[in-house]
Amino acid sequence: MPPSTWDAAAAAAVAALVVVFLTPIAVRLARRVGAVDEPRARGLSDRPMPRLGGVAIFAGVLVGAILFLPLDGPFGAILAGAAVITVVGALDDVFELSAPVKLLGQIVAALIPVLEGVRVEDFTLPFVHRVELGDLGIPLTVLGIVLIMNVVNFSDGVDGLAAGVCAIAAAAFVVIAFDLERANAAVLAAIIAGAALGFLVHNFHPATVFMGDCGSNLLGLLLACVAVEGTVKTQAVLALVLPLVVLAVPFLDTTFVVLKRLKYRQPVYQADREHFHHRMDRIGFSTRRTVLYLYAWTLMLAGLALALRFVPYSDNGGRLHAGWSSVMVALGLVAVVASVYLVYVLEILKFKRLNTIRLRRIRPDASEVEIDSDVVARLETGEFDAVRRETEEFERLRS
Repeated sequence: MPPSTWDAAAAAAVAALVVVFLTPIAVRLARRVGAVDEPRARGLSDRPMPRLGGVAIFAGVLVGAILFLPLDGPFGAILAGAAVITVVGALDDVFELSAPVKLLGQIVAALIPVLEGVRVEDFTLPFVHRVELGDLGIPLTVLGIVLIMNVVNFSDGVDGLAAGVCAIAAAAFVVIAFDLERANAAVLAAIIAGAALGFLVHNFHPATVFMGDCGSNLLGLLLACVAVEGTVKTQAVLALVLPLVVLAVPFLDTTFVVLKRLKYRQPVYQADREHFHHRMDRIGFSTRRTVLYLYAWTLMLAGLALALRFVPYSDNGGRLHAGWSSVMVALGLVAVVASVYLVYVLEILKFKRLNTIRLRRIRPDASEVEIDSDVVARLETGEFDAVRRETEEFERLRS
């Protein structure tokens, strides 16, 4: 008998409890081996933080999987790959491995489940229908898993962000996988959600521990494998699109940052302060407000993914229903408008207010055109910090 929703709920609870109780042990281990993140210019933490929380996350996933999943097939291979990437990430957290070494470790970890059958050999798209990958299935699946690992890793830059976003994404995958009759994938997604929520007990602002590369790479690999087993390997229309919508926030963040690094001819792996959470911090949002905004954005897009699956906007023959299609178009437009507002408009409006205060102090006669030009230039280069410091000083003196 396949697992039920109650099994998924129990698995999530077990994983969460294990992570809650083992994270303090991971903190002590991190301090003992020197896996401590020191405050740095590109970070948002103001104190040294242990960064082996991913070890506790892996323990929670392992216990949940042993109790609730069959481990003699692909799910055992997924756990083996998870163990490898946890070790590679932990070594990076302690010794700061070079980018090529980390990439090699990610590829090896991804290959383990892919060679055991966790791979995409074909998928279905609307209007295109079935797409056969043939021999390209293995390398493309490995590439996709590695990509998602790095996407989650890139987004892990502020208290509670990566864990919360992954928990929301995993919860969406639970619903989708159960609907697609991929019960074991749904249970694994529930375990991931539970482990991430358990870690949030210690990682939400003000955090006492970071998940580190061992945690972000682990969650990325697990979510990628769930996406493959729970959605993409099915015959469902939009099977390939659903994971992209669910994980759209970290994907957009990574795309934005990578394109900007390429534009200014910087190494892709060179850390900077251009992620969404950095930009929101620079315009004056608190850590909690920043994270809650990004949670809300993720929830909205996860809801859109669920709507794509459950709203009956077409029949099995691919013919669209006008009424429900209009509903989906409206939901899509709301998601796009909200995303543009959050990423671009809100930043411009907030920053323009701060920049106006700064310029009025320096040049009381500055025109609106000059202020707008300065806003555009600073948004393009990301040079906000001086504005924020000057504005904070101004607010302190005014009060």
